[in-house]
Amino acid sequence: MDTIASLFSFITTPVSWVIVQFHKIYGALFGDDSGWAWGLSIVSLVVLIRICLIPLFVKQIKSTRNMQVLQPKMKAIQERYKNDKQRQSEEMMKLYKETGTNPLSSCLPILAQSPFFFALYHVLSSIASGKKIGAINQDLLDSAREAHIFGAPLAAKFTDSVEKVTSLNADLLDVRIITAIMIVLMSASQFFTQRQLMTKNVDLTVKTPYMQQQKMLMYIFPVIFAVMGINFPVGVLVYWLTTNVWTMGQQMYVINQNPTPGSKAQDAYLQRVLKSVASHGQVRGRTRRNTVKAIVAKGPDRNDIERKFITGLGKLGLAAQEDGTVHKSETAAADAEGSQAHKRQQPKRQTKAKRQTAGGAKDSEPAAAGSKTSLEKQDAPQDDQPKSAGKPASGSSRQAKSGQRKGPQRPKHPSKK
Repeated sequence: MDTIASLFSFITTPVSWVIVQFHKIYGALFGDDSGWAWGLSIVSLVVLIRICLIPLFVKQIKSTRNMQVLQPKMKAIQERYKNDKQRQSEEMMKLYKETGTNPLSSCLPILAQSPFFFALYHVLSSIASGKKIGAINQDLLDSAREAHIFGAPLAAKFTDSVEKVTSLNADLLDVRIITAIMIVLMSASQFFTQRQLMTKNVDLTVKTPYMQQQKMLMYIFPVIFAVMGINFPVGVLVYWLTTNVWTMGQQMYVINQNPTPGSKAQDAYLQRVLKSVASHGQVRGRTRRNTVKAIVAKGPDRNDIERKFITGLGKLGLAAQEDGTVHKSETAAADAEGSQAHKRQQPKRQTKAKRQTAGGAKDSEPAAAGSKTSLEKQDAPQDDQPKSAGKPASGSSRQAKSGQRKGPQRPKHPSKK
C-alpha cells in the first residue's frame, strides 16, 4: 500500500497544506490538540474536494443514463456480431460516438478522488510513524498524534497491535469499537446510496443485464469496504464516511429534482409538479420548466408517466407549451367539463336489494291488472261464453298426461298392443 501511495506523493503537499489551513481555523475554536479540530479539518477537505468534483458528477449522471438507454442497442449488437469480436467493438464505438456517450464517465468521480484518498492515507501513515510530511512540521505532527476522536487516535487502525496503540496514548478496545462503528456506518451508507438508486431512479420499462450488474454491485461494494476498512486509519475512515454521506445526499437531491425518465422517482416528481401547477396555475422554477419543456419536445415518444402528467394538465384545463410554461386551453377545459358532465348524467348504480324491490313492484302491476281482468271475465254470464262443438269443455282433457308427449301420438306397433 505504501508503494501505491508513494505514486501519489506529488499531491501529498497540497493535501497536507489544506488540512493545516483548516486546522488553524478549527484549532482556534476547539484547541490545537483537539480531535475535533483535526477531524473537522479532514471533513472540510472532503467537502472542498466534492464541491470541485460536481461537474464530473453531472457527467457521471448523464453517462449513466445514456448507458441505460443504450443497453437494448448494445445487446442487439452483441447478438448480431457474437462471432466477430472486432466488428462488435467497432459497432460499439460507433454507437458511443453517435450518442456522445463515454462509458468511463460513470467512474470519473471515483477516479478523481483516488489521488486525494491515497495522499491522505500517506499523510496519516506518516503521522502514525512520527514522520514529517508536506506542510506538517514537527509541532503539527505532535499535535496530530495527540488528537483523539472519541478515544481513538487519527492514525490508529483496527488491526494495530497493543504496543502501537499504547504509543499513541490510547486503549486498544476503544480503538476497535470506534473503528468498527465507523466501518459499519461507511458500508451502510454505501449500500443505502446504491439501493435508492436501484429502487427509485431506474427506468422500470427497460430490463437489461446492466440492471442485474448494478444489483450485484449494491451488495458487493459494502462488503469490499468493510474488508478494506479494517486496514484504514481512523482519519481515513472519517474521510471515506464523509464522502459516502455526501454522495448519499447528492444522490437524494438528484433523485428528487432530476429523476431518470420512466422511474418511480419521475412519477413522484411529476405528481409534485402537477400539484404545484394546480395550486399556483403555473410552473414555478426554472428546473421544472425545463422538465416540462423536455416532455413537450418528446411528442409521441413520451413514456406512460409523462403521458399521465400531460393528461393531468388537461383535466386542469391547461396545456403545456414548448417553452415549459402552461396556458389555459379551451379545448382541454371543454373536454374536462364534458367528461365531468357525462359522469354526472350517468345514473347511480342501485344495490341488488333495491333492484329486486323495483322489479317486484313492476311485476305486481301486471299481475294486479291480470287479476282484475280475470275477475271481470268470471263475472260475465256463462251463456255468453262460446262452447266448442264435439269436444269436452273440461280443461284437464287438453293437458297432456304425464310421461306422454304433447301433440299427435305415434300409433303403437300391432305386436305391442
